[in-house]
Amino acid sequence: MKKILFVLTFLLVIQNLAGCENVNGKTGQKQLKLAHNQPLDHPIHKSLAEFGRLVEEKSNHAIQVEIYPNGQLGSEREVIELTQTGAVDISKVSASALEGFDPNYSVFSLPYLFEDYAEFQEVMADPSIVDRIYQLTEDIGFIGLTYYNSGVRNLYTKNREVHELNDMKGLKVRVQPSQTSARMIESLGGIPTAMSYSEVYTALQSGVIDAAENNATTLVGNNHGEVAKYYMYTEHQIVPDILIMNAERLKQFSDEERLIIEQSAQESTLYHEDVWSKAIQEETEIAKNEMGVEFIEVDKQPFIDAVQPLHNEYAKSDQTKELYQLIKGGMMDE
Repeated sequence: MKKILFVLTFLLVIQNLAGCENVNGKTGQKQLKLAHNQPLDHPIHKSLAEFGRLVEEKSNHAIQVEIYPNGQLGSEREVIELTQTGAVDISKVSASALEGFDPNYSVFSLPYLFEDYAEFQEVMADPSIVDRIYQLTEDIGFIGLTYYNSGVRNLYTKNREVHELNDMKGLKVRVQPSQTSARMIESLGGIPTAMSYSEVYTALQSGVIDAAENNATTLVGNNHGEVAKYYMYTEHQIVPDILIMNAERLKQFSDEERLIIEQSAQESTLYHEDVWSKAIQEETEIAKNEMGVEFIEVDKQPFIDAVQPLHNEYAKSDQTKELYQLIKGGMMDE
């Protein structure tokens, strides 16, 4: 049934978009369609709007970016597939969603890959690493343009405090559609439940799941703090969002225009850092003071030890060892 619904959605989107020329007949602007799954007040949308503004400004209004927020064009997997076909030009998706298209992206879902956010930033600022990552999927239709900070992921629960690893036993936790994330929760003693982000609120409310894991903006921006009253600083993952573009569509632009798109993407990442930092601070305070969410520190070392077998697997796997060692080696060289 889900597959049938997706096919119908896909066909409807293609039908709707087919009537839209890549060049606006009235203004002569070249148009880029960009899809993402966040609401209008989310830092990601603001940063993507900044990307669009920069592209239009730098191109002297020759290129316009049309943004479709709130998952209007489908789930992350669906918009990735639409970007592959060229029905959508650009999309912002989680690196976890890209795991299903290239196994190398699963490295970002590996728990405790980075010691802290500063270490993550150093890796993502290294062209020798990220340029290789962005080109991983060119042969299947799309490439990466830049990344956005999607925060440090932590555990939050409806009615159970988690102070130590034993408290995870039997906890039903929503995870992204990522095999690595599912195995992480299993390693910690929980029960992973993969589901769409849009389903989390209702699933927590009804008891289908006991917990979820994400950054603190979800508590306020998506109202999860209304049903989840404990937020634990497990700091188990730092998974970036990736801005991807149809590879053939990018090639259709001149060298100067491609440079404008790429530079605008990178500048929007810098803009995003400031927007994101403010949002985390403000929404954490709202969650504490207005929603009654309790924020709890945990001893992370037992959590780190519990997932070490996953690191050993990634370091040896033919599919992931090169990127894993590149990231870990880059961190050790500093």
